[in-house]
Amino acid sequence: MQPVLADSVRLTDDGVLILDRRRFPFERNWVLCRTAEDVARAVEDMVTQSSGPYFAVLQAMVLKARTLEGKPFEEARAELGKTALMLENTRRTNNALRKATAIVLEHVDAARDVAHALQGAQEGDRRYRAKSRALGVHTANLLEDDDTVMTHCWADLYLTETVRAAQEQGKTLRFFCTETRPYLQGARLTAETLVEMGVDTTLITDGMGAAVLQSGEVDALVTAADRVTMDGHVVNKVGTLGLAVAAHAFGVPFHAQVQAPDHLAPTTEHVEIEYRDGAEVLQVLGRPSATPRVKGLYPAFDVTPPRFVTDVVTDRGVYRAGELHEYYEGEQR
Repeated sequence: MQPVLADSVRLTDDGVLILDRRRFPFERNWVLCRTAEDVARAVEDMVTQSSGPYFAVLQAMVLKARTLEGKPFEEARAELGKTALMLENTRRTNNALRKATAIVLEHVDAARDVAHALQGAQEGDRRYRAKSRALGVHTANLLEDDDTVMTHCWADLYLTETVRAAQEQGKTLRFFCTETRPYLQGARLTAETLVEMGVDTTLITDGMGAAVLQSGEVDALVTAADRVTMDGHVVNKVGTLGLAVAAHAFGVPFHAQVQAPDHLAPTTEHVEIEYRDGAEVLQVLGRPSATPRVKGLYPAFDVTPPRFVTDVVTDRGVYRAGELHEYYEGEQR
């Protein structure tokens, strides 16, 4: 069965439909974005999360290209390039948005026709799903039948492809999911999708992670990574660092999933950590959890040093932190 969130962005004649993940699964509302600017606002406002912004940005580029058809190519290309930068800046820590705009612009430039944005978006969609499938197989190969896995936040296609690959290998997995404040992605998205796939799933609060890792019940910590630097630092949803440190302390391997280490980020100095409005931590699903007299702090991501990372799982295989350069060997960039 295809999980609901595996198809949460759709291009239509009227615009881009995005499934609102802020209230899923309690409500299943689709937000219609008629312009690329509407998509940018939806991404910034967390209407879509995890890999959702990648697919949304692909289609936003198509929306913009539609408005440019008939203009001289150089003029249209310049406007499309500005839109690409605008979309990339909606969530700057994750470099997937840069990849989405790049593949669309590559097709446009090759054809010297903005109408080819659609082919670029289709190729970007196909490529992301194929890489996620490969990554899922490599991760499943690291897990044993009856393993219990802890995950944090929402690994989206990485997670579903890992589970699918494990099931195809005849392995049964169990999961502990952290709730992932303040948006509760783990509780609403990860846990719900795992249950959809027939997986034994237990939800824990964010503060329980270290205790559960200490209990000996967990065989592996597996999370996605928004970015992995070439020197092996894992940038992911805030809270990952604490779990990785605890896993290391209690002898639990930490497998971080990313399609590719970022060759434009040699170190963490090249990664901007997004800070969101602190008011977001003062509420849960729109309801106050503290009074307005309290200040909130919300770094959306944290950085796990390579000494706490067992390995990085990519679409091309599994690498230790000191081996990430091998991902690009023989490839011209």
